[in-house]
Amino acid sequence: DVPFRPSLDSSNTILTIYHPKNKMKRLILLLLLSPIACTSIPFKKVKPNENVQDETKEDPTISSVRGAASKLTTLNDPNTDTQPSLPTLIESFFQTPSEISSLKETLHIHSNTAEMKTFLQTTRRALHRKPELMYELPTTSNTIQSILDELDIKYTTGWAKNTHPDVYPGTGGYGIVAHIGTMSPNQPCLILRADMDALPILESTPHIETFKSTQDGKMHACGHDGHVTMLLGAAALLKKMESEIEGTVRLVFQPAEEGGAGMKRMVEEGVVTLSPEAKLGFGMHVWPGLPTGTIAAKPGTQMAAAEMFEMTIIGKGGHAAMPHLTIDPIVTASSLILNLQSIISRTISPLDSGVISVTAMNAGDAFNVIPAHAVIKGTIRALTEEMLLSLRQKVDDMAHNTATVHQCNVTISYSPDYYLPSINDPTLFPWSKSVGELVSHEGIVRDVEATMGGEDFAFLANEIPSTFFLLGQGSGGEHNIEKYAVPRTDYGLHHPSFALDEEVLPIGVELHVNLALRGLKKLLMGEDGDDESIAEEL
Repeated sequence: DVPFRPSLDSSNTILTIYHPKNKMKRLILLLLLSPIACTSIPFKKVKPNENVQDETKEDPTISSVRGAASKLTTLNDPNTDTQPSLPTLIESFFQTPSEISSLKETLHIHSNTAEMKTFLQTTRRALHRKPELMYELPTTSNTIQSILDELDIKYTTGWAKNTHPDVYPGTGGYGIVAHIGTMSPNQPCLILRADMDALPILESTPHIETFKSTQDGKMHACGHDGHVTMLLGAAALLKKMESEIEGTVRLVFQPAEEGGAGMKRMVEEGVVTLSPEAKLGFGMHVWPGLPTGTIAAKPGTQMAAAEMFEMTIIGKGGHAAMPHLTIDPIVTASSLILNLQSIISRTISPLDSGVISVTAMNAGDAFNVIPAHAVIKGTIRALTEEMLLSLRQKVDDMAHNTATVHQCNVTISYSPDYYLPSINDPTLFPWSKSVGELVSHEGIVRDVEATMGGEDFAFLANEIPSTFFLLGQGSGGEHNIEKYAVPRTDYGLHHPSFALDEEVLPIGVELHVNLALRGLKKLLMGEDGDDESIAEEL
């Protein structure tokens, strides 16, 4: 209840407090007025934190990509003296039943102009610097929107809302759907898709100091920054011929591919049935295991169905010197990990395919304590949905039976949405392959074996006939560092040293545009399409 009389010195840094009952005692406090931690202290007016971006100023990243995009909108057609303008060529393409012989070369030229390559590199590196995860993609989404605005392409936002906030952080809604073409319900529509999200990996890629991830523990280790960039490049090219396109190209920028089933959310929200309803779907993924310039795909199942699990084994903890008084969950977890491997080797046909991998195990944190519980995590993969569900049931049974033998309890949780197998429509595939052959530097689309990797493009392919391509990008090597000052590009997907070969970006643009134009013409002409005319051009 004793009043204090504080006073502040002229430097505003020393506060002296006088106690009225004992004037000889003084408490002197040295205040370090941090603009971050002490802005509420009224003793001194602090300067704004210069590290916090002024919301009224445009992000420099967005400014750079808008500038590169603006150059594409004002660019004249290359080689106009020797070839018809792009709009004229596209008009003839849609009005002529047969193939336009110069279309292949014209699209290749437009996909590889200096201005296009500058735009692709600028955009991809801007996205790479600021990777974002799953459903939390504000900067990525804003960057895409700014480019679409610059290109004068109409779009809607708010797609891919997170319906499982208890599992994945963020509200979602950062997906984008854009349209180029007539938007007429009486003309065909198809979908071109790109995924947007990065991975929770600390980047260790060398030789990219100028555009290395600025987000600690996050990186684009699966090439999605490249996927977005290729689709934006295709959007710029398609926009230049929009008035001559007969039909609608729907550009889908999708969040949460890396486990969050973002495409399933967008399908549920109506990305296919939106008017005009989409009839075909196309996607692509960079592939380090193939040389740059190659394109690969296979009919039927190309990528696996996938499920994730987390098991908590509950025992009885105690002193490590007295294990007989405990029920050890670590021994139980160890036994279960080994038992799970017998499911593939002893319960399914050797002619079938399946994977059960335990990828994490956590228990305790002391050398002399047996913990009360242990957690194991892992994944299940199969080439059919039926096999995936069968394996999941076997995993469930094995976990409970093993826990019972060791007198433990176990709880098991699975992902909210297991991934379906990605299936390239067998009827559509021959036509899609012929389009890919136009773009491949080899003039062929390589056949590949199915992979146990998962891909939520499967949810789109489950709705409409679709094709998913693999774009080779693995020609990088140590020799390229000396020649091109770029890192190796043959590290696998999800590797901390993964690097994108930017030479693949124009290839993706060219493939997207060919699929869009030729796909719409195929739909206009009916089921048989123009397969024979493409073969003639090849």
